[in-house]
Amino acid sequence: EMMKVAIVGRRNVGKSTLLNAILGQERVIVSETPGTTRDAIDTVFNYDGESVLLIDTAGIRRSGKVEKGIEHYSALRALRAISRANITLLIIDAAEGLTAQDLHISGYIKDVFKGMVLVVNKWDLAEENGRDVSQFTSDIRRKLKFMPYVSILFTSAKFGSGMERILPTAREVYLGRAKRLPTPLVNRVISEAVASHAPP
Repeated sequence: EMMKVAIVGRRNVGKSTLLNAILGQERVIVSETPGTTRDAIDTVFNYDGESVLLIDTAGIRRSGKVEKGIEHYSALRALRAISRANITLLIIDAAEGLTAQDLHISGYIKDVFKGMVLVVNKWDLAEENGRDVSQFTSDIRRKLKFMPYVSILFTSAKFGSGMERILPTAREVYLGRAKRLPTPLVNRVISEAVASHAPP
C-alpha cells in the first residue's frame, strides 16, 4: 500500500514549513501565528517512483489548554491522522527541546503501534546558541527511553538543511515495519518473555 506519513507536533514548531520544504513548493500556508493550520491536509506526491501520502496536521496542545470548538476538533483530527498513517514525523522545536507534551504525543504514537521519526526542527537557531548535537541527542534518549529505537534527525525547514534525510529515513522505518519474523524466532521471544515474568 501507499506509505502514509503524518506530520505532527506542538503548535508553531514548523510542521507546515517542513511539508513545503519536502514538496519543494508552497502547498500550505505558513505563518508565525500559532494555530494557522486547522485541519489535516492530505498531499499525494511521487517520491522515487512511488506514491507517498503526506498529512499535515494542526498543532496539538495539552488537553487542559485546548479550547472548545475549532481547536478541539483540530486536535482530534491530528490524532486521527496518526491513526491512519504508517509513519509519524514528530516535529519538535530545537530551542525548546523535548517537552512533556512531545512525550505525550510519542506515547500516543506508540500506543497505536505506528512508526516514528523524531525531527528536531529550527536547528540553525540552536547552533547559533551553541547547542551540541551529541548532548541534545543524549537528552532526548534519556527522556524518550520508552522508544529507544526512534531515529532522530536535525533539520532547518526554513533553510532546507537536513531535509534530504527525512523521507529515506521514513521509508526505512516503513519497510522495517513490514518485515515478518520467522515463526520459530517469534515463539522463542515469547517463551523468553513469559519465563522472565514467571513467579519464582
